[in-house]
Amino acid sequence: MIIKLLLSFCLMAVCVAIHAGGITFLLRWTDRSTGLAAPGFLIPTWSLIRIAMWIILLHLFEICLWAVLYIYGHALPDPQSAFYFSSVTYTTVGYGDLVLPEKWRLIGGVEALTGILMCGWSTGFFFTVVSRMHQSRGNLA
Repeated sequence: MIIKLLLSFCLMAVCVAIHAGGITFLLRWTDRSTGLAAPGFLIPTWSLIRIAMWIILLHLFEICLWAVLYIYGHALPDPQSAFYFSSVTYTTVGYGDLVLPEKWRLIGGVEALTGILMCGWSTGFFFTVVSRMHQSRGNLA
């Protein structure tokens, strides 16, 4: 049990590192981009869509890493089940139609906590981008 818990903390750290790299990339991109400050609707909206797609790709990659842990640990029967379970756990939807074996359940909780943190970080970043967009356009946020 301790080994699985340590492994889940390592995977949490990997998720934080991936997210930090992805958000740093987006910060640099938004600093260079003129799309968010462009007049009108279409160009700034397209920029926000691209940011949202990038953030979702980061989350999907992190979800895949958790699924790989469940597959190689034989916690779930197949890759589809592992990815499905990981996605509903990471996003804290938690349907409950698929559960981990008893010795893996604490690891599912660590994944859910990691997902909450990463989704919160993404939300905070997206809010910051929209706030900066409004400030650069001279609007009140």
